[in-house]
Amino acid sequence: MIEIERKFLVNSEHYKTHIVSSHNIRQGYLSLDPERVVRVRISNQKGYLTIKGKSSQSGLSRFEWETEISVTHATALLSLCLPNLIEKTRHLVKFKQHTFEVDEFEGHNKGLLIAEIELKSETEAFTQPEWLGKEVTGVKRYYNSNLCQNPFSNWS
Repeated sequence: MIEIERKFLVNSEHYKTHIVSSHNIRQGYLSLDPERVVRVRISNQKGYLTIKGKSSQSGLSRFEWETEISVTHATALLSLCLPNLIEKTRHLVKFKQHTFEVDEFEGHNKGLLIAEIELKSETEAFTQPEWLGKEVTGVKRYYNSNLCQNPFSNWS
């Protein structure tokens, strides 16, 4: 399956008035090879194993394969992951015809707020809410896999 998404920094807390649900996520990485990033995640009392392929030139799309696994297996795999697990609260934010995922990072990435929107095509239009800031689609430092290696708290 091909995942098409755009990422933005969040420039205000106005998104909070549009939250429809929230949940906590813990995730880690077994492989950071850009050709095949392997992620383990626990979210909503469910475990997931995900493999993501290399991003397209624009950074908008890439292959993604995901399967649900037991929380017991996910917990065991998290203990094998590279250092600096990603911890965040994901808010699902409805705005017009789209739902944005706003990630509020904790731990080493506390203070970072990123909004993602999944699209049906790379050219799909959408209305940008006023709380969306600078677009960071394709900017590798904002990839979760890079945030575990170079956390937001280390940025100058």
